[in-house]
Amino acid sequence: MLNVNHLTVSYRSVQALRDVSFAIQPGRLTGIIGPNGAGKSTLLKAMLGLVAVDQGQVNYSQQALLQQLRQVAYVPQRSQIDWTYPATVWDVVMMGRIRKSGWFRRFSSVSRQVAAAALDRVGMTAFRDRPIGQLSGGQQQRVFLARALAEEADIFCLDEPLTGIDQKTEAVIFEILHELADQGKTVIVVNHDLGEAITHFDDLVLLNRELIAYGPRQLVLQPDNMHRAYGGMVDFFSAIAA
Repeated sequence: MLNVNHLTVSYRSVQALRDVSFAIQPGRLTGIIGPNGAGKSTLLKAMLGLVAVDQGQVNYSQQALLQQLRQVAYVPQRSQIDWTYPATVWDVVMMGRIRKSGWFRRFSSVSRQVAAAALDRVGMTAFRDRPIGQLSGGQQQRVFLARALAEEADIFCLDEPLTGIDQKTEAVIFEILHELADQGKTVIVVNHDLGEAITHFDDLVLLNRELIAYGPRQLVLQPDNMHRAYGGMVDFFSAIAA
């Protein structure tokens, strides 16, 4: 179980998150949703120690998550990545083996096999020697998912992985995320789209700077909760919660 307890984050004088608490179960695909500016990405970064917190803590298996980051694979937003960096697809995926191998150490044959299997799983083996900057948005996202798979982590955190990708890549991503959840992994995805993709999630965390609701998708996607989070800015269809 991953527990977020009373997490509060501020940027200068602006409070981005206020006293957020919830629990995430392993073996279920959990989405973090909310309107623009709700603090979704900030929440994920705060959980991983990538932004400073005013108060609160995050525990995993009754220990501070920050002391167990070797168990975490993180896929940032595509906008945060320097796509001009001179790295090939293979270089990027092998970065996922650094924690296992150690810095400045030669990669083992096992690490190469794990990376190759991860690249094959996302359907990008044929592109292994291609510069990362020459790929489409969907292909780039597949490569970074392969890097995460190569880490062999227990917790997978993805920040808006569905932005700017094609339907085929979206299907591949969800298939892999469901497989990870079925293996008992903790899988957390920041998602801004309230369309059909939301039906893939087992559980949801609904934010608007503070926690609106969390739990099974059908319970969170209730009109009252959605109105509190989005006001009149979203058209909600009950079929989505089915």
